[in-house]
Amino acid sequence: MDNVTPDRVRLTADEARKVAERALERIGYDTEEAAIVADHVLDAALCGYEYSGLPKILNVAEHRRLRQPRRVMRAVQETPVSARFDGGNNLGMVALYRATQIAIAKAGAQGFAVVGVNNSWVSGRSAYYVEMIARAGLVGMLTIASTRHVAPLGGAKATIGTNPVAFGFPCEGEAFVFDMGTSAFMSTDLQFRQRRGEELPEGVAIDSQGRPTRDPAEAKKGAILPFGSYKGFGLAMVMQAFGVLAGSATDVEQSYGYLVMAFRPDLLIPIDQYRRDLAAMLARVKATPRQPGVEEIRLPSERAFRERARNLRDGIVIDRKIYDALLALPEGKLPMASDE
Repeated sequence: MDNVTPDRVRLTADEARKVAERALERIGYDTEEAAIVADHVLDAALCGYEYSGLPKILNVAEHRRLRQPRRVMRAVQETPVSARFDGGNNLGMVALYRATQIAIAKAGAQGFAVVGVNNSWVSGRSAYYVEMIARAGLVGMLTIASTRHVAPLGGAKATIGTNPVAFGFPCEGEAFVFDMGTSAFMSTDLQFRQRRGEELPEGVAIDSQGRPTRDPAEAKKGAILPFGSYKGFGLAMVMQAFGVLAGSATDVEQSYGYLVMAFRPDLLIPIDQYRRDLAAMLARVKATPRQPGVEEIRLPSERAFRERARNLRDGIVIDRKIYDALLALPEGKLPMASDE
């Protein structure tokens, strides 16, 4: 660990992984689960998403559902090409990782797969899962209906989730990945701003009276807004509809529904040809003549992949208060329930 400034510290990737795993084990996760979650938050940090990196562990530690009983994730309905799981109140970063593995296995064997999960919470960065799918040589899509942080367009109360959607495509070299939230601001970033005492940008949130606010604490009492007017709200509602397919209506909060879809490109085109053709298309877009002052046409995830390569070499920088809070997490044991 190196001091960058009095308020910021630099950790190597290995140091950050150890800090994350120890913090997760202290709040009750076993070695395997801690490794799954640590890899997820570390990857987010390496890709330059500090708010979705190690601070996410503090969100988990403070989450009300951490202290509620959990059960082993179980299949409610399953076919050779599909499965729907009750997540058993397990952390989303664990449940969705396992659901993605199942989708990859089913799609590899059958050509296509769709897997849904409910009764789970805090799934992390969606790009992580679709990149897993793309690295397995499959095309992937992930939709998320999440807890109620966002007001519908014109509404004064949070009734829908931040509801991201992500896509992953196998390509020559790095996968082609796109991940976006349908809200004007992500709830994880809101919590991060609150921890650091920072204001929100203008126009992304309202307070409990429906008035614009830049105060994260007031926004948590009120709502985040959809992005892009009716387009963002419409996409958010599509994610809600996919969430119902994943079982959100029978979720304990009637909110969470994760849907993973994966298929083999060779259902439509030979995989090697697909990789070449996709790479050629991306290269054509990169070569677009640029407007004055524009240095580069940057494709989705290019910045994140570059930062990951650099940060693997140079390490990540995090807030010292967050680093100290992770080290100071009290030991606990996750409550379990019977499997009956």
